[in-house]
Amino acid sequence: MKRTFVVINKHVVRAPNIGHAKNLIFNGEGNGEILSETASVEEISEQEIMDYIGEKDEAYTQSSQVLMDEDEAPEDNSLEANSISNSRNEYLRSENKRLSRRVEVLKNTQEEVLLAVYSAAYDAFSGFEPMEIKKPRLKGGPGAPETAVAVFADWQLGKITPDYSSEVLAKRIELYTEKLLDITEMQREHHPVNDLHVWMLGDIVEGEEIFPGQSHLLDAGLYRQVGINGPSILQKFFDTALANFDHVYVTGVIGNHGAVGGQSRKLHDPETNMDRLLYKNMETFYKEGRREPRITFNIPDGRGERNWYAVVNIGNYSSLLIHGDQMPGPTTYYGYFKKVMGWKDGAIPENFEDVFMGHYHQQFKMTIGSSMLRISGSPESFNTYAQEYFSSMSRPCQHLMFVHPDNGITSEYSIWLD
Repeated sequence: MKRTFVVINKHVVRAPNIGHAKNLIFNGEGNGEILSETASVEEISEQEIMDYIGEKDEAYTQSSQVLMDEDEAPEDNSLEANSISNSRNEYLRSENKRLSRRVEVLKNTQEEVLLAVYSAAYDAFSGFEPMEIKKPRLKGGPGAPETAVAVFADWQLGKITPDYSSEVLAKRIELYTEKLLDITEMQREHHPVNDLHVWMLGDIVEGEEIFPGQSHLLDAGLYRQVGINGPSILQKFFDTALANFDHVYVTGVIGNHGAVGGQSRKLHDPETNMDRLLYKNMETFYKEGRREPRITFNIPDGRGERNWYAVVNIGNYSSLLIHGDQMPGPTTYYGYFKKVMGWKDGAIPENFEDVFMGHYHQQFKMTIGSSMLRISGSPESFNTYAQEYFSSMSRPCQHLMFVHPDNGITSEYSIWLD
């Protein structure tokens, strides 16, 4: 890599004034003579270059202001006016050369920075290979195989309460993962459990303009939630799942807190939702980056529509997945009955047996005709808003189920995370 040096030339000049002295040095013209000339060379760092440029810029700004003040003065033919004009011309010639040198310095600096960046990137990625997660050798009892279903809802990743934050969420999902694997091993004593479904029911991220004053209740903006913290938590979970299951099937629907554009949300494409973007980021990571065939994603999308639901089939069992902001409060049975029966009657063309939703941060089940409606809990714990306005507080939890391909749900667990 090229290094940077400063070449310093020193001249001793005898001349009538400084103007003649500068002309002798820079232009080889003028009245006077150069008595001696010496040069020295020393290496400097990139930071010293930028400090030097900054000092010169400050001097330039101050000098420019002086020239502006002089330009505002009335013109005359006095000796003082001619002196000002000569000083201005001399200054401009000097600045022209200084700026030319600065351009050259910046050009060289930028080229070296680019070279360093490209070299570092090449060194970092030339030996990079997507990490292979070996398919596990699974054993199970003699019973009929079942499928595990992990249900994630209402993480609201960037939210902070007196005992909840992005860091707390990460630890609680790690705890969920441990309990998921422990319970799965117990199930495998009786029957094989080879595959895992992951149902993500929305509000995984916490928008920035959902309600007034929300900015005071966030420890991370959408960029960090969707681009850094969310992928970090999900990658750790998915990698662990791939190491313990033959195949992982991920289905993700959107929540209202993943929306952008404030409360009205009238000017944005309805398809735009940060939950969906986080899911897509993970799909791209495993599909294009890792090229991992043992994890597949089902993320409903489509230009100009919310695409708010998904129907998942496990053998003959099927469930409608929604976030739940379409529903009234869970104390109103008739509102739920009307919605579910309307959807089953053809408003949703796909056939489904049960319904699973989030949104209310409380575990709840109700029978609607031949269907079972389940409401998921949330990893969030203490919530002063719910305490004040709804007189309720829920323990942090997420759901886990095991599904027989013919008999449907055979067992389900509330995984407590506190």
